[in-house]
Amino acid sequence: MRLNPIPFWFLRHGETDWNAEGRSQGRTDIPLNAVGRAQADRAARTLAPITIRTIVASPLSRALVTAQTVAATLKLPVSTDIDLQEVGFGEQEGLPMGDWYQDWTDGLMTPPGGESFQALRDRTVAAINRATALPGPVLVVAHGALWRAFRAEAGLEANIRTPNALPLFAEPPKDGAAAWTLTALTLAPEQV
Repeated sequence: MRLNPIPFWFLRHGETDWNAEGRSQGRTDIPLNAVGRAQADRAARTLAPITIRTIVASPLSRALVTAQTVAATLKLPVSTDIDLQEVGFGEQEGLPMGDWYQDWTDGLMTPPGGESFQALRDRTVAAINRATALPGPVLVVAHGALWRAFRAEAGLEANIRTPNALPLFAEPPKDGAAAWTLTALTLAPEQV
């Protein structure tokens, strides 16, 4: 399955305590911390002037609350897709991120009890394709490892950390290019 060649907005959830501590969250449902709630508010202000018609989010609370914060500003409902939830890191959940992560994205290992990077890539493509088939422009609110899987499918380097709550516009390749284009959207200084 290939990605629908349809542009969309992506937003990683706001910060959690485990993000701040450098711990692997995976499917453990860690809530936003105070910084994460402020980041979600800032993302909502940043996205306010943008036309978005549909918001689809991971059901994990850190992504869902981020999506609901943006949705309140945009006056839109939020739907969820279970396939947008974060990767299952198995025995690595709650532990510090480590040297194993690159091997995981390279497909060389999977943490015991965890999900392979290829399995994550497959469900990421399916979930993003379902989202972009909805009335657009669409905003997908999800997780860092899921975004790494998207990046791999989009012809980009996979193992790049995505900042919390930074709106990104993803555009399919143009004019024979092989990779998607990503553009970050930030507030102007007077809006901060």
